[in-house]
Amino acid sequence: MLKRFLPYYKPYLGLLALDLACALGLGLADLVFPAATRRVVDVIVPAGDMAGLARFGLLLVALYAVRAGLEFILGYYGHVLGVNIQHDLRRDIYRHLHTLDTRFFDDTKTGQIMSRIVGDLFDLAEISHHLPEDLIMAGVRLIGSLVVMLAIDWRLALVVFAIVPAQVLFSSTFRARFRRAFRRNKETMAVINEHIEESVSGVRVVRAFGNEDYERARFDDGNATFRSSRIESVFHIGVFNTGVSFLSNLGLVIVLVAGGYAAWRGSVSVGAYVAFALYVARFFQPIEVLVRSMEQFQEGAAGFGRFLEIVDTKPTIVDAPGAIELASVRGDVEFREVSFRYGDGLERVLERVDLRVAAGETVAIVGPSGAGKTTLCSLIPRFYDIEEGSITVDGLDVREATIASLRQAVGLVQQDVFLFSGSVRDNIAYGRLGASDEEVEAAAAAANALEFIRSLPLGLDTLVGERGVKLSGGQKQRISIARMFLKDPPILILDEATSSLDTMSELAIRESLDRLSRGRTTFIIAHRLATIRHAARILVLTEDGVVEQGRHDDLVAAGGVYRRLYDAQVESLLVS
Repeated sequence: MLKRFLPYYKPYLGLLALDLACALGLGLADLVFPAATRRVVDVIVPAGDMAGLARFGLLLVALYAVRAGLEFILGYYGHVLGVNIQHDLRRDIYRHLHTLDTRFFDDTKTGQIMSRIVGDLFDLAEISHHLPEDLIMAGVRLIGSLVVMLAIDWRLALVVFAIVPAQVLFSSTFRARFRRAFRRNKETMAVINEHIEESVSGVRVVRAFGNEDYERARFDDGNATFRSSRIESVFHIGVFNTGVSFLSNLGLVIVLVAGGYAAWRGSVSVGAYVAFALYVARFFQPIEVLVRSMEQFQEGAAGFGRFLEIVDTKPTIVDAPGAIELASVRGDVEFREVSFRYGDGLERVLERVDLRVAAGETVAIVGPSGAGKTTLCSLIPRFYDIEEGSITVDGLDVREATIASLRQAVGLVQQDVFLFSGSVRDNIAYGRLGASDEEVEAAAAAANALEFIRSLPLGLDTLVGERGVKLSGGQKQRISIARMFLKDPPILILDEATSSLDTMSELAIRESLDRLSRGRTTFIIAHRLATIRHAARILVLTEDGVVEQGRHDDLVAAGGVYRRLYDAQVESLLVS
């Protein structure tokens, strides 16, 4: 895991070197005061050299002024280093997310992903600079104190060193506990984030059903689980810190007694005794820092492990070696013996489907719920890969085309429109980034959206709110159609694009969709048969594949699956 993290320092070796140099300087500066104290007590004060004492004081003031400067540089540039590494980690995981299959997002909740991108990476940013700094400063203080204590009195030094194995043994017992506790903390926090994301996104559903108390109770359960998890981890931290501090203080007590006895006997001078006691504090402080660094490392390792879980997830839908860039696509689409299922062990959604749609042709796809209408069309831009058979565009297997060029050739207008939280202009221009204002307005006009856009408070610059919440369903749909005019794909998929609209909106949108589909290969997925009764070719898709095709009147007269679907809808209208 450490090998995977170290490359993130490479772009910032200068910052890292500055950070570690300052840490080294701080560690050395902290060794000066005990030695100065020994000289003052043993030499300067007994000699009555007040001028020497003043000079010594001024030198120490200068030293600590330099130390303050080093501390500022360490505090500022160390955090800059951590922020830069956090930036790169977040960049890499975000970019990787956009390479993953649609199936990954089907199986992974948004709150879980957000927790790993935000919370886990914040911990890593802190540890990325604090840990090297602490190791350098602790190492300098530890080795420096060790050398000086041995020089002052090796017997007293050995008494102090006897405490170290006990600290190391005590600390090692907490390694696994910290790893489990921090991992659980992050997992339970991810559950809380997941619930917040769901409840905020679905706040209208919550209120429509009056389930605020239920959602509060669900959140309270998750929050209580995180609290108990966090309490468990802080208990381990408390016991750990208390034990380490107690052993360090025990060493100080031993030195106080043994050193005092040695000073009384004259084995060491009073100044050496005082300096030794100060060095003991310097000696145990870095040991405490080092063993606490283990706690930091375990927390960082838990976060980085969750980061790697996503980064190490490999996409299965990738460009094949030598993939061909699609250009000047006509729009001939053919399915040959296509079978598909969403996962191992699940039933097939599509079974040996054969279908050919000529360039510029419009076909409507109907069938019972669960027959795979949306799935069939999702296979064209390779949102999923087929299990058997082949799908070709202009005679080329879609798996042999580059994904970017394939998806650029396919446009999708869905019933559930997703708008970004920017302006109307931004959402239309998303169809072709960099489009001019004139092109955006032309696309809006083609989608029958310009009139309502001009009635908005700021026109094209009006903010639509999260997921377009400030607009009606018909307005959102027209914006999605406008951005499709800008994209201008040769293959178009209309997935229940008008099924949830009122009659007036549906008429306006159907007119714009007719304009949009003109000259393009168009797949219309429809639930309401009345919306496609004038289609030149209607395909009836069931679990057995395409079982019927033809015009509306011919299919009704044939008395098959289509006729049963039609009669059921007519009956439901009569009942209502």
